[in-house]
Amino acid sequence: MTPRSTVTDEPDTSVSLTAASGTIRPSPETSTTNWTYNEQFPGPELRVQEGDVLSVELTNDLREETTIHWHGIPVPNPVDGVPNVTQDPIASGETFTYTFRAEPAGTYFYHSHVGLQLDRGLLGPLIVEEPDPHVEYDREYVVVVDDYLPGEPRLPSDRGMGGGGRMMGDVRPPYEGLLINGRLPENPQMFDVAEGERIRFRFVNASSATVFGVRIAGHEMTVTHADGQPVEPVDADSFVFGAGERYDAVVEATNPGRWFLQADALDGNEPPARAVVEYESTGGSGTPQSPSSSNNRLQYGDLRAVSSLDGVSGRPDRTFDLTLSRGGGQSYTWTIDGQAYPDADPLNIRPGEHVRIRMTNQSPVVHPMHLHGHFFQVGNAIKDTVLVPGHMGQVTVDFHADNPGRWLFHCHNLYHLDAGMARVVRYVE
Repeated sequence: MTPRSTVTDEPDTSVSLTAASGTIRPSPETSTTNWTYNEQFPGPELRVQEGDVLSVELTNDLREETTIHWHGIPVPNPVDGVPNVTQDPIASGETFTYTFRAEPAGTYFYHSHVGLQLDRGLLGPLIVEEPDPHVEYDREYVVVVDDYLPGEPRLPSDRGMGGGGRMMGDVRPPYEGLLINGRLPENPQMFDVAEGERIRFRFVNASSATVFGVRIAGHEMTVTHADGQPVEPVDADSFVFGAGERYDAVVEATNPGRWFLQADALDGNEPPARAVVEYESTGGSGTPQSPSSSNNRLQYGDLRAVSSLDGVSGRPDRTFDLTLSRGGGQSYTWTIDGQAYPDADPLNIRPGEHVRIRMTNQSPVVHPMHLHGHFFQVGNAIKDTVLVPGHMGQVTVDFHADNPGRWLFHCHNLYHLDAGMARVVRYVE
């Protein structure tokens, strides 16, 4: 069992990214200082063919250190972008080059993995195109859903999150809105469609602390991919996804008009994020219609992976039973089995093992749990991020230990991660 090798081939695609402070305008009346990649928010879309070697040179023009994590792609350990676990963080004024083979195909994103930098805007979509999609479509759009925090993010213990409301036993930051592709709902992006087309939407929840419910007015969705991996197409009128999750859905454009694509925060009270699906026949006139309430919401149990995950059949070689909970005392901490990272024991595994992780959530809030470097099986789906419901919700995931190294396993609510809800999965011989 050799680690995924660092790539020495000449890159098929080379990209330069610069992380720096800049001004963003999520609506014509709103501007704020954000951190950006190449002065764009979200950062530039990176799009490559499956199997291509991608090389990304990151220049750090921030005043503090940073990294990039390639969320969902099982890259070689040295380019996974976790500070002090897989690499030394990139100092201010320095550069670092990430090179890896972009596989498997799917909808991913990239983001800083240092502190709370994700909530300052350091994120962008990464699309790895499959040579032969299992569903047909005529055009596609990437939909990056996010929560909008002007100003510097802080942990609640820094007393910087007053007014965020104690939603469901947790404190959300004082978000000033919800975004689709970096735009507030008063400045929605238009997705042009023509009647009769099949449109593939690639949805990315790049938020730091928000679970979103997504609907498109006047249209059913056919979900085709979960976390970038193909599933048997399943119809739904809405789906819910947590920070770090992705869904692809194909929509048949058979209902001319102007329609809102809407993402509601399930754990907040901000107005929903919105874009507009606009048929060419409307000429851009008419008020977009809002979605009706959902009566066919996608469930994990509806998802059936097109191909199974190798190495996870039968009984596991190793099982971890983990509890997710809020730390005791006055400080803002979140724990796995009562330990807050980095003062937490690694989860030791051996190469080639079938590993099972059973999680029980003793807190009232949902936790989107993400495993670096691997896909896992949950039910009949293959994913890399999974929502564990609150109030003693339980989720079991299985993965094959096929990518040696030290890998972070953590809650993708950025504030829970920063407050300790993480472990290192460590390969030992």
